[in-house]
Amino acid sequence: MLTLDYIDVLQRNGVQPPFTVKGVKEAVKHSITLDYNEVSDVGPDVRLTFQPAGHLLGSALIHLHVGQGLHNIVYACDLKYGRTRLFDPAFTNFQRIETLIIESTYGGSEDVMPPRQNTEGELMDIVNKTMERNGICIIPSFAVGRGQEVMSILSENGFEYPVFIDGMIWDATAIHTAYPEYLSKRMERKIFQGENPFTNDIFKRITTTQEREKAWDEKPCVIISTSGSLIGGPVMEHLKALGEDPKNSLIFVSYQFEGSLGRRIQKGWREIPVVNNGKTSMMKLEAEVKTIEGLSAHSDRNQLINYVGRLKSRPERILVCHGDNTKPVNLARSLYKLFKIESTAPKNLETIRLR
Repeated sequence: MLTLDYIDVLQRNGVQPPFTVKGVKEAVKHSITLDYNEVSDVGPDVRLTFQPAGHLLGSALIHLHVGQGLHNIVYACDLKYGRTRLFDPAFTNFQRIETLIIESTYGGSEDVMPPRQNTEGELMDIVNKTMERNGICIIPSFAVGRGQEVMSILSENGFEYPVFIDGMIWDATAIHTAYPEYLSKRMERKIFQGENPFTNDIFKRITTTQEREKAWDEKPCVIISTSGSLIGGPVMEHLKALGEDPKNSLIFVSYQFEGSLGRRIQKGWREIPVVNNGKTSMMKLEAEVKTIEGLSAHSDRNQLINYVGRLKSRPERILVCHGDNTKPVNLARSLYKLFKIESTAPKNLETIRLR
């Protein structure tokens, strides 16, 4: 779904995609899917097993068993070691680990997220205040994961106002509903008991320009739309139409990467570029701007450290990767100090001899 959407976005922007729709369909035909905890031979002496990562729907930690007990590797990028609305914490019950490869997206010393209960409370507080002043909440969101997380929070907190879903979020939500066995045990039970939060009547799909414009008149309401970082997508139309009204709010729940319009707004930009009939002009952003921390599908620093500490098997070596600037080094040093396990942050293209 996302790959086909990626091709469509590139083509609409006049960019030649690196692969075709036919190529994607051909690749899917040759793909072999594995369930969690299913052992598969991927080489003469290498067996692979996937375990839940708690990150996104179907995301997996990779366990590689090399030889007859010669070496065991766990690749833990990406993982979430914390309970969310959608997923249980990442799997820790590995029988043997010699080498652990772990992420450090939020591995820096300052990367500590607020408690989940506080995060959800802050989101609901901002949304409810916007409803009280007859405004509209614009929530830019990733299509997979974050959109469903926000939908679940609103639904399970008894929110009663209309929530319009725009972009790929609706289709991604349908896939989540189709595979409840890959969600948390709690969410799986709710779906099987007919309490699916995603089918709440408050949710309304936007599929056309006319429906989009109609949503702007249904105050108060919430609009959840892609893209999560304001780099394109239907959310830009919502921002252009609603951003000048101080009754409205723009709520960031996704990571805003450097250079994105979302990051610039977080830094204080209140004159933003918008496109009308192919021409770019500047718009004054009057809507209230809020950032909600703590909804990331990645583990924060404390969760990463707790994950290593809760592993059933103590690794002999930890390789820290997947982090900006000094975060891998920072986390590696902390893991060594806490657990006295050899921990390093390899450089790009560096070769590590495991045995």
